[in-house]
Amino acid sequence: MKKGLRWKIAQFLEVRWWRNYLSEKDKTSYYSWKKEYWYSFLSKHSITIPRNQRILDAGCGPAGIFTVLQDHQVVAMDPLLDYYQAQLPLFEPTDWPWVTFHKSSLEDFQVESPFNLVFCLNAINHVADLGKSLNVLSEVCASNGTLYLSVDVHRWRFFRWLFGLVPVDILHPHQYTRSEYVKRMEAAGFQISQVRTIKEEFFFNYILIIANKSA
Repeated sequence: MKKGLRWKIAQFLEVRWWRNYLSEKDKTSYYSWKKEYWYSFLSKHSITIPRNQRILDAGCGPAGIFTVLQDHQVVAMDPLLDYYQAQLPLFEPTDWPWVTFHKSSLEDFQVESPFNLVFCLNAINHVADLGKSLNVLSEVCASNGTLYLSVDVHRWRFFRWLFGLVPVDILHPHQYTRSEYVKRMEAAGFQISQVRTIKEEFFFNYILIIANKSA
């Protein structure tokens, strides 16, 4: 299957997944739970953010980490924002007045001022062009800035090869190992500070990569 077609199918299924997942959820309860999830994420990984930072939530979805960054200047970017607003009754951008929402693919994202912190959480394996997307994350991250990137990585090279050959995991066009993501991030100009395993499963580990942009 061609990469462009696979990405388009993945985007279509992503919207459908969110629509089905949120269809019977109460808005207040759901966002309350999601905020607690993000606060726990920040605490667990010792992420402390000084007030009034310029922050990017790349691939934010309808309930990204932007929901708990009210003391900062936040840009939340996602290529599907229009679909979320039109098809997900729970998602309303005006609920988040501290956030500037920007509809864009990561590959095409441009900004005049760089960000002190960049979050790309459970999103990088959804993009169309991985190399270009990582380069953009590097370009928009300020000198001495930090990137927090989480992603599912293959534990076994055989299944990494199989999933790359056959679209078993159609929602995620990119199928790589931990070392492959690290190498690609380093090639984009990041210095890897830490790699933490958040969750272990049979096929995948869900990891957090903390990287710095050198001056």
